[in-house]
Amino acid sequence: MKELAFASIKILSEKLARKECSVQELRDFFYNRFERYDTKLGSALELFDKNSVMPQKNQGTLFGIPGLIKDNICQKGRALTCASRILEGFTAPYDATAITRLKNQGALLIGRANMDEFAMGSSTETSAFKKTVNPWNAACVPGGSSGGSAAAVAAGLVPWALGSETGGSVRQPAALCGIVGIKPTYGLVSRYGLVAYCSSFDQIGVVTRTVSDNALILSVMAGRDAMDSTTVHHDIATDYTVRLEKNIKKNLKIGVIDNAFNIEGMGKSSRSLFENSLKEFEKLGAEIVHLSLPTMDYGAAVYFMLSRAEAASNLARFDGVRYGFRASDIHDLTDLYFKTRGEGFGQEVKRRIFIGNYVLSAGHADQYYQSAKKVQAIMRAEFVEAFKKVDLLYAPTSPAPAFKFGAFADNHLEMDLQDYFTAPANIVGVPAISVPCGFVNNMPLGFQLIGPDFSEHLLYQVAHAYEQATPWHTMHPRGFEE
Repeated sequence: MKELAFASIKILSEKLARKECSVQELRDFFYNRFERYDTKLGSALELFDKNSVMPQKNQGTLFGIPGLIKDNICQKGRALTCASRILEGFTAPYDATAITRLKNQGALLIGRANMDEFAMGSSTETSAFKKTVNPWNAACVPGGSSGGSAAAVAAGLVPWALGSETGGSVRQPAALCGIVGIKPTYGLVSRYGLVAYCSSFDQIGVVTRTVSDNALILSVMAGRDAMDSTTVHHDIATDYTVRLEKNIKKNLKIGVIDNAFNIEGMGKSSRSLFENSLKEFEKLGAEIVHLSLPTMDYGAAVYFMLSRAEAASNLARFDGVRYGFRASDIHDLTDLYFKTRGEGFGQEVKRRIFIGNYVLSAGHADQYYQSAKKVQAIMRAEFVEAFKKVDLLYAPTSPAPAFKFGAFADNHLEMDLQDYFTAPANIVGVPAISVPCGFVNNMPLGFQLIGPDFSEHLLYQVAHAYEQATPWHTMHPRGFEE
């Protein structure tokens, strides 16, 4: 059954329908892959007792298909830690809406994926519990913060996984692991049951090895939810698997964001891959339009300030009073707060809380927070104007392949610049998909297509056409084939 390891959801579903394998056999196959490979990969914080993992429905578009869930998304009765000591021992009391919808379609949710603590990081190095490595090179990071999800899918341990995005945390690890990752339009997928980092940016996203699999998972989760007032308030078609063909629509205009190619750190090899992918789009019939989005150059700074401001507020609830970790040897309430938060949070989380409180403080709110909000509005207007000229925008997802562990240990500002390419889509709320486009020094790299609000159908169609014209989705990391 080793051919199942990198099979698409469609193929797995067909085998189940033809009774070539049972749900239990398919489940056990992927559990065995975790047991064999995840000791070196480190993608999962926990695999659930397999006897507790069976479909809640005997039918559905995902009936019997295993997936892994990032550990900041609630699964009722399961541990929920956000890869942080401060939530050790906490059990989710309810299912996130996305989880409910996946279960209603028969999906098997087999475990919790490792991540950067509270989704704060670009490498999965800030997890309090373990290190996840890149399946293409164990000396390199898988990206973050959804690194566990991306690594598991790339290594063929599951066909799909959920991540979450605040500033690129699905697309960037997808690019660095050589798979597909989408950040939907803000409000398309319910945030109910997603532990908040930056509420106005956060969205649940999907990582898969193919575009069609990605479209299928998003189709199940998308749509309004009475439990989340920020979800869409109008009915929209959510079957994103329709019209996935080898061709793209006539006269499609793809706008290349030229200033995204002038960033420091993009080598000639990376640039060559991106240029080749644009040539492929031209072969498919797309018109390439070069343009500039000046405010994109301020995106990392805007993201830096706004995300940390909201994080400082959102993480104030973790104080040792109601749930999770509580420090010992407590003498009074102030002691409880200081010791619990001091011992429970990791260094990166503390750093972001400090900065968030600083930019919100009375003496600096106008200088930093309010200024960032004004630039955000200008960015939004600039993107909206760009979409009047082109159908989609094109930019690298990352300027270079995965970096080695510890590469930015002494330069946190440099690490934050990882957000330059991806954060703008979160800041302005539009959808974006990352697609693999080749290799640099045997490490994968990807580009992203960015669309106007609720253009997921078009993003999937164009990404699928590119995918079918190129071989990258058929390539898998060595050492995981058996």
